[in-house]
Amino acid sequence: MSEQQAPDTGASSAASASPMRWYVVHAYSGMEKAVERNLRERIERAGMQAKFGRILVPTEEVVELKNGKKAVTERRFFPGYVLVEMLMDDESWHLVKHTSKVTGFVGGAKNRPAPISEAEVMKIVNQMQEGIEKPRPKVEWTVGELVRVKEGPFTDFNGAIEDVNYEKSKVRVSVTIFGRATPVELDFAQVEKV
Repeated sequence: MSEQQAPDTGASSAASASPMRWYVVHAYSGMEKAVERNLRERIERAGMQAKFGRILVPTEEVVELKNGKKAVTERRFFPGYVLVEMLMDDESWHLVKHTSKVTGFVGGAKNRPAPISEAEVMKIVNQMQEGIEKPRPKVEWTVGELVRVKEGPFTDFNGAIEDVNYEKSKVRVSVTIFGRATPVELDFAQVEKV
């Protein structure tokens, strides 16, 4: 059975060195990690490890403030989707399609999903890597946006953002003190959107 090639792969198997291709699997939103776990268990039980490669849930790390402390959390940047590297045939298709919390494949015909390119997968992997190296703030700030200072010497002052520095997690806010606009540098934690 291991010598048998997947039926009607045609030119796609000649196009890449590995016969495995990447497919996008649609899962219930918020259940991506469960789908990844369920798939791994089912592949193991069915003894189909040779037909499956990597399984990815595209996530990135974001910095958010909880109780005044910075906390790094994981955010899915494609909610409801899981990437599966696999050798597509009837057996592997059925295994994925009938996995708990999977609604189906994305793209292609109903029973013959279309793979996505290696370049698209690499773009997603690079995006995931960037999120690990430099977590993004969960709150996005924009120049000109009105904010309220919630801690420090300027508590309860309102002002407009003049500059945003994501590297240092700081904003420069123009607050009016004694009738004059004064720029003040504050941490992301010290301001909130009005």
